[in-house]
Amino acid sequence: MAKQEFSAMRISKNFTLKEFEVSNTAEKLGIDNRVPAKLVPSVKALVDEILQPIRDKVEIPIHISSGYRCKQVNTINHGAASSQHMKGEAADIYIIPMEAKGWTLWDIAKLIVRFTDFDQLIYESRPNGSKWIHVSYTTKRANRHSKLRCKDGKHYYQMEI
Repeated sequence: MAKQEFSAMRISKNFTLKEFEVSNTAEKLGIDNRVPAKLVPSVKALVDEILQPIRDKVEIPIHISSGYRCKQVNTINHGAASSQHMKGEAADIYIIPMEAKGWTLWDIAKLIVRFTDFDQLIYESRPNGSKWIHVSYTTKRANRHSKLRCKDGKHYYQMEI
């Protein structure tokens, strides 16, 4: 079955499906990275259970740098073979300091841990100063509430938050 055009779909008050499909890699290489219809419910669950509730609490924009990834995009980006991004269950999110109104990304991570039923939260940063939160949610099993930290893209370790 061909992929249907859902990109314009608003999946919550503040999020559209298109935000989950944006990929510089896909755009550059002409890869179709649209979310398949069968995965839209997974994306919607992630938004409904984590992203929109946190957005409502902080009242600032939460941006998605990587949402859904088709297998080809995931492979090119060196994603895990079982990445929840390919299942529509994960998003890498960030905030823009000029929009933050005093909130930090660490504050957002703490809110996710305290107020949501997440599967995995990885607080990621790089030596160049970039940082984001990988957060996932699944309806296929109990969520693990796994909390990890990664500073180099290679080494992950448990963290308390």
